[in-house]
Amino acid sequence: MAEKIVSAMEAVVPQPPETVWAVVTDLDRWQWRSDLKGLERTGPDTFIEYDKSGFATHFTVACRREPVEWAFDLENANMAGQWTGAFQAVPEGTKVTFTESLTPKKWWVKFLIKSYLKKQQARYFADLKRALGE
Repeated sequence: MAEKIVSAMEAVVPQPPETVWAVVTDLDRWQWRSDLKGLERTGPDTFIEYDKSGFATHFTVACRREPVEWAFDLENANMAGQWTGAFQAVPEGTKVTFTESLTPKKWWVKFLIKSYLKKQQARYFADLKRALGE
């Protein structure tokens, strides 16, 4: 069995958890994400994200505890795993922690996945901060 690769990133944003939650979980307003070409809802708890090249990743919501935790399973041709977003109220606003745990489906993907995750997470946080007006 392939090894799981885990990557976590956190940041504090100066908005309350409810505001951050609303931006992150609104699947109809995904355009703030610079890594996406599109997003398609396929069911009440399923959706597909398309990156800029059109590559599809399928998501199934596994946990939705507003405004504390949002988690889902994900899968595409190269990997499968889980993503969890945690939203914690702090005096400065919200501490946001995003954790991805992925298992590569192809042997060569394991050599790229850790740097890919770090780059994607940094981009996601930069986009989120922009979407929140920072």
